[in-house]
Amino acid sequence: MTGISDFQLKVLALLQEDARLKPEIIATMLDATVEDVKAAIAAMEKDHVIVKYATIVNWSKMHDEKVTALIEVQITPERGRGFDRIAESIYLYPEVKSLYLMSGAYDLQVEIEGDSLKEVASFVSNKLSTIDAVLSTKTYFILKKYKQDGIIFEETESDSRMMVSP
Repeated sequence: MTGISDFQLKVLALLQEDARLKPEIIATMLDATVEDVKAAIAAMEKDHVIVKYATIVNWSKMHDEKVTALIEVQITPERGRGFDRIAESIYLYPEVKSLYLMSGAYDLQVEIEGDSLKEVASFVSNKLSTIDAVLSTKTYFILKKYKQDGIIFEETESDSRMMVSP
């Protein structure tokens, strides 16, 4: 795909906000035909602009909570390949939910998910740390998610205090 049209951008923005929107609803919202919407979605799926339709889960509401960790990884890049091969050897693990090349004090940020702290620790010590190019890791466990992908998890009470002005 050489570029994305303004119409496709509008469709994409609506789907990003709510992936369950039907083409008929999107067409009405954009004053377009259903066929145009379906064609735009199909083209973006074919070109991997739309990669997946996902559900955001507030795991803290479930009895079976997952453990999520963010891991900062310092690595030695490979000559001629840079970070790509090392990143691939990391993102192929099923525990890895996200992997980013970063600027700053570390090279990669890995987000992993497990059923327990022990499972996450085992991944770091037995899989991630054993990769030759990995120089160091720092693991941070997420204790509570307040907001993810623009969705606020906390139910807040409205502020009923009176405004005070000088």
